Amino acid sequence: MAKKPAKASSASTKGFEETLWDSANKLRGSVESSEYKHIVLSLIFLKFISDKFEAQKTVIENDFGADFVDMVDFYTKDNVFYLPEESRWSFILKHAKQNDIAVKIDTALHDIEKNNKSLAGALPDNYFSRLGLDGSKLSALIDTINNIDTLANECHMTEEDLVGRVYEYFLGKFAATEGKGGGEFYTPKSVVTLIADMIEPYKGKIYDPCCGSGGMFVQSIKFVDSHKGNRKDISIYGQEYTSTTYKLAKMNLAIRGISANLGDVAGDTFFKDQHPDLKADFIMANPPFNQKQWRADNELTDDPRWDGYETPPTGNANYAWIMHMISKLSENGTAGFVLANGSMSSNTSGEGELRKKMIENDLVDCMIALPGQLFFTTQIPVCLWFLTKNKKGNPEQGTKGREGETLFIDARQMGSMISRTNKELTTDDIAEITRTYHAWRGAAQGCANVAGGRMPGATEGENSDYEDVAGYCKAATLDEIKANDYVLTPGRYVGAAELEDDGIPFETKMAELSQTLYQQMQEAEKLDAVIRGNLEVLGYAK
Repeated sequence: MAKKPAKASSASTKGFEETLWDSANKLRGSVESSEYKHIVLSLIFLKFISDKFEAQKTVIENDFGADFVDMVDFYTKDNVFYLPEESRWSFILKHAKQNDIAVKIDTALHDIEKNNKSLAGALPDNYFSRLGLDGSKLSALIDTINNIDTLANECHMTEEDLVGRVYEYFLGKFAATEGKGGGEFYTPKSVVTLIADMIEPYKGKIYDPCCGSGGMFVQSIKFVDSHKGNRKDISIYGQEYTSTTYKLAKMNLAIRGISANLGDVAGDTFFKDQHPDLKADFIMANPPFNQKQWRADNELTDDPRWDGYETPPTGNANYAWIMHMISKLSENGTAGFVLANGSMSSNTSGEGELRKKMIENDLVDCMIALPGQLFFTTQIPVCLWFLTKNKKGNPEQGTKGREGETLFIDARQMGSMISRTNKELTTDDIAEITRTYHAWRGAAQGCANVAGGRMPGATEGENSDYEDVAGYCKAATLDEIKANDYVLTPGRYVGAAELEDDGIPFETKMAELSQTLYQQMQEAEKLDAVIRGNLEVLGYAK
């Protein structure tokens, strides 16, 4: 049975990531955070690929001799970027105190792109020279980034793992600093983790049509690694509209050695779909919330992505994103994505009819209402949608058929505050939600998406039985959803949680409450008299 979770506390000490952040942020000066992140993250990237280059250079020299250390193929065969001498971290560090260090860094990044086709369009163009960061601050920032070596040794971590964590942490901190603008490139880690653990992107094609800085892809790879899978069993496709964010994504993936097709350039997914023939096994996304005027009235009216449905309205792109993702799903594909809560109930401009048809086509697998304050960028309530093209189940994989049924989970009471304004889902929260979902699907968590058997690391036992839990989860039939006017808000279905009996007889409790009420009423009369007296003194007697 899937039980309603108890609240878990969140304790997260950031350690070395926060130390680096504090040092780097003190050097920002007058540079806007939205611009400064490209300076910091580019230096982290440059430091990392330089260290990988130097390590490979040593191996080549030891194995083949000094005559081979500048042969590009000896680096690319092991997925290491070849760096000309002026593009190496050692060169930047050596000249860090010179007045033209900004120009040298811009030149280094330009030459790295030119010498490595996979990094085409990935690195900032003349940011360092253009932004005019004070030379002493830039030099100090270079020293700060150089400390990653020391931290890796102290933490007994590989540099690749540590740099990945630092890069991810910095992305989150920049998103928090930038507020609304941060939503263009960052989805909170706990939300991304939940989506990955729900849909289990273990083998096949993974797609994100609005990939930001690539967080969904990073978490997919972490899922594969944690379940002892093979990275070669997945392929990654994505697209990003904003050029600077597109660059962040390419750097983020390159740091982790993740190969991906993000299209040749940044581009609008609706008007410049760079993967027109793609059919993905898994889709993970956090589209822009309530995007207005995403097309003109006469544009994309007959687009094949809307086949079988009405054209999505111009005033809000929520359903355009949903329709786009449905069109990209393979025959057995699953999609998990974030949307504003209004998407679950809106009837504006035909959205209700679109939702009705999706439900009747049995595409809606699971709906989750999330707690507030998870996002740095908005306080509006959000939810998770999970769609699938196949609810038939597979006895060989241990999954039951769930045709004509949708699981609703109300997770609004979950999460713990991590700051004065923000909350995150705890590890226990994520585990409880995913256990509930996989129990409903009739499979132990970690086995539903592997053809021919159980995923490595999957467990047997408690996940095999599902029961509705009042106030938390409910498996609703198509008729029940129809009776609720095709609204997909979990609160409509899960009901109220059962109240625990505290053992106090009703008569005793009522007498105590009544006595308290009378005391409060007497106190109110006294306060009213004091207020009247003060008003009379001020000349406002009635």
